[in-house]
Amino acid sequence: MKKNILAIAVAAFASQAVAVELYNAQGTTFSLGGHVSVALQDSEKGDLDVGAVSPRINFNATNDLGNGFTADAKGEWSLNLLEGGEESFTTRLGYIGLTHAEFGRAVVGTQWAPYYDAAGVTDMPIAFANDSIYLSAQALGTWRAEKMISYRNGFDFGNAGALNVGFGWQGASEHTFGSGATELTKKFDDRVQLALNYSIADFGLNYAISTGDVAAKTAEAHVFSAAYGSYGSGLYLAAMFEIGENAYYLDTDDKSATPEEVFEDTHAVELLAAYSLANGVNLSVNYEKVSDEKGNSDLLETSALQAEYSFTSQFQGFAGYQFDLADDGDNQWKLGMRYYL
Repeated sequence: MKKNILAIAVAAFASQAVAVELYNAQGTTFSLGGHVSVALQDSEKGDLDVGAVSPRINFNATNDLGNGFTADAKGEWSLNLLEGGEESFTTRLGYIGLTHAEFGRAVVGTQWAPYYDAAGVTDMPIAFANDSIYLSAQALGTWRAEKMISYRNGFDFGNAGALNVGFGWQGASEHTFGSGATELTKKFDDRVQLALNYSIADFGLNYAISTGDVAAKTAEAHVFSAAYGSYGSGLYLAAMFEIGENAYYLDTDDKSATPEEVFEDTHAVELLAAYSLANGVNLSVNYEKVSDEKGNSDLLETSALQAEYSFTSQFQGFAGYQFDLADDGDNQWKLGMRYYL
């Protein structure tokens, strides 16, 4: 049985990433990357303005250690492009990894979690993507995981497909939610993750679990997903279903969620269909819903139509219109540009 390490573990969901290599000699490389993304945006309840669309800058370094081992390091920061202030940069990623073709890959630091390997298959379009993932507090580590140790490896069965396995662990920590009278500090005990992927030809099936106690209560999430094809290359289809226990927060910013905004029993579903034409146009439609099963209500329900166009490998245009399907919904649109550094 032949083992091989997943490319997705080295650069998760970065099929469109562009980096400028500044140095490559004697087994060592260094590159800079990221993107600047801005959009004209408006909604039924808001005002027309210009907004940033997750811009970032990063550095990437690798070093050949010999005997099949490669070390790598990555630092990535969000950019505050449109407003002045003290916080121009905030940390997105920062880790050191060690990879071997047979022994797999280990990573230490703030990184994309193994759970996201399964949950992120629908998180692809630029303008409107998988909001449900980011409703869970970042402290749970279900998307970008802080201070995590992870390990991934793969088993290749030839024509029978491949099985990929990922593990993640985070130590105990404390996180403060809310502010003023609603401020509360919660103790997060050790958290663990397991992710499984089986792929054959252009199909992939995924399962992941994230679990651990928060303030003496179990905060656990299970995600099942499937995908066909490669986003941005012909037909791409993806679906995700998640079951959460104390794993969802009403606000996407974990620092502003209050204790009352934690939901005990949630279900989330997202569907994505995209098709990339030969002329560089990529069209997509998605649907997303997060339900509070105990309260018998929906936290969100949306659907979006989107188009992206690659003028060059480094410059893209995008447009999207998102329908808010809630009773008092707030439909919105974006028209923007993305320049890869």
